[in-house]
Amino acid sequence: MNRNIPDPESEIRALLRANIRNIVPYSTARDDCQARMDIYLDANENPFDSGVNRYPSPHQPQLKRMLSAIRKVPASNIFLGNGSDEPIDLVFRLFCPPGNSSMIQAVPTYGMYSVAAAINDVDVIDAPLSADFSLDADDLLSRVRSDTRLIFLCSPNNPSGNLLDRDAIVRILDTFSGITVIDEAYIDFAGSSSFTELLDRYPRLIVLQTLSKAWGMAGLRIGMAIAHSYIVDIMSRVKYPYNISILNQEKAAEVLSDPLAAADRVEELVGERKRMTEALAVLPEVEKVYPSDANFLLVRFRDKDKAFAELIKAGIIVRDRSSAYNCSGCLRITIGTPEENDKLLEVLGGAVVGHGSPVSPGNRTASVFRKTGETQVCVRMDLDMFRPPRIATGLHFLDHMLEQIGYHARIALDVICFGDLETDDHHSVEDVAIALGDCLYSALGDKAGIGRYGFSLPMDEAEATVLIDLGGRIDFQWNVDFRGGYVGDVSVQMFPHFFKSLSEHLKCNLHIKACGQNDHHVIEGVFKAFARALKQAVARIPDSHDVPSSKGWL
Repeated sequence: MNRNIPDPESEIRALLRANIRNIVPYSTARDDCQARMDIYLDANENPFDSGVNRYPSPHQPQLKRMLSAIRKVPASNIFLGNGSDEPIDLVFRLFCPPGNSSMIQAVPTYGMYSVAAAINDVDVIDAPLSADFSLDADDLLSRVRSDTRLIFLCSPNNPSGNLLDRDAIVRILDTFSGITVIDEAYIDFAGSSSFTELLDRYPRLIVLQTLSKAWGMAGLRIGMAIAHSYIVDIMSRVKYPYNISILNQEKAAEVLSDPLAAADRVEELVGERKRMTEALAVLPEVEKVYPSDANFLLVRFRDKDKAFAELIKAGIIVRDRSSAYNCSGCLRITIGTPEENDKLLEVLGGAVVGHGSPVSPGNRTASVFRKTGETQVCVRMDLDMFRPPRIATGLHFLDHMLEQIGYHARIALDVICFGDLETDDHHSVEDVAIALGDCLYSALGDKAGIGRYGFSLPMDEAEATVLIDLGGRIDFQWNVDFRGGYVGDVSVQMFPHFFKSLSEHLKCNLHIKACGQNDHHVIEGVFKAFARALKQAVARIPDSHDVPSSKGWL
């Protein structure tokens, strides 16, 4: 259902504890000044440079810009905490009067919800998941009391590993008048969309995510609450000022700068999860391996104490979750490296079968890293295989258009860009086009045996024609008219600039003509037609080892 909330900030404010509503946060002289200084004599720091003698930014702007692009939410909707445990605790401190409120959690679940509730003197109401760990929304909602301020849902769930039913969660969001917290610590392993997509529709929704799992930064202790900007603002007022250290912020930015490496590791872990599920399921000692959308498996053993002892003896630690609701006899096994997983299988008497590695790449692959004063761009592609594109540029419409290239050219395409979008979209669009052109040119290699030419495409009421020649000459022609100044969050002036930059760096002839009544359809038709033209042009001709030419072969 469509929800029209005229004043979500007032709705959230009414849910806050009375003493929190008008709290005055701790502020620094640098917050008040909001300008770069040359000499810092305001915070009683040691003036001698050691790399860590200054206080860290309390607002973590660089990390938020990077995460905004990757997670595709505005930076104003991101709160960064010391692990996810800090925002969990803050939610109780913001919305739950001690000794006079309750929260509901779907059990079994992550233990810190009830710990944080106990610390904040909040009553805990357990709503059991079904035998298969599915969520019964009506049962949970029937447990709501007049003093219930929070509902915690973990999806994928810990320790069961399964995604909770999306429709059941939406029913809770539509019905419950308090704050609903959805913990998505394991969402990167699930192949499912995040509930952050529904933030505009549900201002009382808080989504928790973390850099600990898929990103491999557990030692840095950085968690996220993604929520309405007013909730993020209140959390920022209540938190301790310098909650994430300089070293942790710098290291996190370093890891985030190569998100494709993290995506590769997730892909390998998902493959290993499938392999381990199959290998464990056939062991005589195993009663059940529960389906998992996370980076772990919940496994019920006939004699879990014996299995646990054997693993401990071999130097392998797993988590005994047999005391959790509906988990008797269960061990939770994190997916490790292929070698670690092999060792666990050997100890339990299982057969070691082939590893769950990603599909081997073709031989027309390339990666380009481009870093300027304004942007940092990574483009990677494989012209000989397809998988869904992984795109994050900070510009939602550009992301959508680049996805069309991957889908319609049927290539594996990854594009990540961190740019100066506070200024405008110019540098990000231009540098993505340059890096994309360079990457395509590199992947094509000597171009032996390719089709070279292509293609035209209608798009709803629009018409788009894209002609491409990969023979090596450079010529760019653009005949496209727009009716407005922007499509989505991208200036229409940047589209001819994008394709001109791409053609120069791909070293190709590129002629584009399009018209129509709707600017969105016009430019989407252009991107799709380009992708189809590219697909035809890069396709290999059987038994051909040269580049076709009207003069014979190049």
